[in-house]
Amino acid sequence: MFTGIVEEIGEVTTLNPNSSDGGTTLTITLPPTSTLLSDCHLGDSIAINGVCLTVTTFTPSPPSPSFTVGIAPETLRLTNLGSLTPSSRVNLERAVRADTRMGGHFVQGHVDTTATIVSKTPDGNAITFRFAPKSKEVLRYVVYKGFIALDGASLTVTKVNDEEGWWEVMLIAYTQEKIVTAKKEVGETVNVEVDMTAKYVEKSIQGYLAGMMEDGQGFPWLQKTVERIVAQGFS
Repeated sequence: MFTGIVEEIGEVTTLNPNSSDGGTTLTITLPPTSTLLSDCHLGDSIAINGVCLTVTTFTPSPPSPSFTVGIAPETLRLTNLGSLTPSSRVNLERAVRADTRMGGHFVQGHVDTTATIVSKTPDGNAITFRFAPKSKEVLRYVVYKGFIALDGASLTVTKVNDEEGWWEVMLIAYTQEKIVTAKKEVGETVNVEVDMTAKYVEKSIQGYLAGMMEDGQGFPWLQKTVERIVAQGFS
């Protein structure tokens, strides 16, 4: 579990494809002053551009603190990690602790889809980004003023258009310095994780409605609503 508050920006130093399983071994180097690995253990989870991955080796000491993770073939297919190259910069966040302040929102590190940047518009010292998702099914979980994780960063949706298939977020000057998304250009992609709470609500409602149908109760509340609207129309 993560918060969507990026702790550090790291740099990809090596990507080594594994011929045996089709995955990739990825090594990230941190700034010399970074404390990201100060309490790290083998097997810990670190989100890389919003993807929860397991630390397999690490070197916490300066001048070049670094760590390595393995990326499964399925992860490469569902995320934008396959497009990383040496020198690529990535957002990093350690798994949340019980005493951590929840500055963003609950982020699982399980990417739902990717989205392409379709426009990038300055607005004062802020920048408005418009994104079009690869899978438009996720749009039903994206709401105005709701939160969304893009490359692991918790951001607020400022506008959404279900018909045209896009949403927008605005990055203030401070955030532009703290996440890699701000330096991306039109045509590049981000990893997207929608609000998991919306998924639970959707499934609960579907289960409730299905149960009503199985019991033969129908939807009395819907019938009453229709009757009221019809009555008002005739009156």
